[in-house]
Amino acid sequence: MALQINATNPEHPALLLELPWHLPLEDWPQEYLVPLPRGISRHVVRYARAGDEVIAVKELAQRPALREYELLRDLDRLGIPAVDPLAVVTGRTEPGGEPLESVLVTRHLGGSMPYRSMFETTLRPATMHRLMDALAVLLVRLHLAGFAWGDCSLSNTLFRRDAGAYAAYLVDAETGDLHPELSPGQREYDLDLARVNISGELLDLEASGALHPSVDPIEFGTEICARYQSLWQELTRTSVYPAGKYHYIERRIRRLNDLGFDVAEMQIEHASNGDTVTFVPKVVDAGHHQRQLLRLTGLDAEENQARRLLNDLESWMATQDDYAPGDPLGARPEVLAHRWVREVFRPTVRSVPPDLRGPMDAAEIYHELLEHRWYMSERAQHDIGLDTAVEDYVRTILPRARTTLQPTED
Repeated sequence: MALQINATNPEHPALLLELPWHLPLEDWPQEYLVPLPRGISRHVVRYARAGDEVIAVKELAQRPALREYELLRDLDRLGIPAVDPLAVVTGRTEPGGEPLESVLVTRHLGGSMPYRSMFETTLRPATMHRLMDALAVLLVRLHLAGFAWGDCSLSNTLFRRDAGAYAAYLVDAETGDLHPELSPGQREYDLDLARVNISGELLDLEASGALHPSVDPIEFGTEICARYQSLWQELTRTSVYPAGKYHYIERRIRRLNDLGFDVAEMQIEHASNGDTVTFVPKVVDAGHHQRQLLRLTGLDAEENQARRLLNDLESWMATQDDYAPGDPLGARPEVLAHRWVREVFRPTVRSVPPDLRGPMDAAEIYHELLEHRWYMSERAQHDIGLDTAVEDYVRTILPRARTTLQPTED
């Protein structure tokens, strides 16, 4: 059988032909390899350079190689965080004619690390919690897309920091299956495997002295189950809100925030009986919201202020006709963000009389107005609107706050 390269891009076969496919992967000369940390795998895996690309090459039988290649392409079309499939190479033979296993070629995920490399220096428990959160988000997103992983573990995941956030990426889809929808039993099976695998991997780290002494491997394995269940329930329970009643949407966002997750994307679908809302979760780290708000709007705020303003911005963007995440024809988030600053943020702040603002800057004023709107809406059990909140805040809250801030005479 002649050497065959099935690739996603017409340019890749020419680049890949330069690699020594006539040699077993474990015998490839160093001149072809890139020294990057590798995780534990049941197969031989090497990082190599093909043109300007750094690629991961995994040796396995032809049928599972082709199957995993197609599954990774499906996950890419679904927008699931996973390694990017580039090619499958089949028909490999040694110079003497002995057949060699096929290989799956994926693009190296820049800036990513396998979990064992991250534990070369003992991770703090808080950082480990973030990794578990990231893995829970990945597993939920896979299950929402109908993908049963079949071997969820730290070993089959790559972790990457992105603007302070930890993100988890699927790196091994060999045992996976894609369905229109997963049953509760399929999800529970995947989750139980994750619990057992993670506890076992952490026990291995504990035995090698690479685990923080305060970390209980069994508890951490159980933690991902609890985080998954809370996130799954919050994301999948169906709610239909009265059109324009964004107070209820904000309540859902706050619950996600309380669970430790941020909203990476939100979609509102309008229907005759009300609005349905879909959230895409994200794990965030300290300072993330400040950096994100500054990048999008130019507003410099404290972390809690920035989180609150970004939630309002995301809710507002989801109502705009030209908001289309992932659509190249839709308005870019930066464009919508500056429109929000111009049409919503600045007019709202300017509606507060300067003589009542005191030392509060614009971000703090807007944050206070949003909080006041939230509490008023909670009491009224419906969204009272920003204009009503501003009017009540100026009339009842600010005068009392200014009196409290006045210096007292001895």
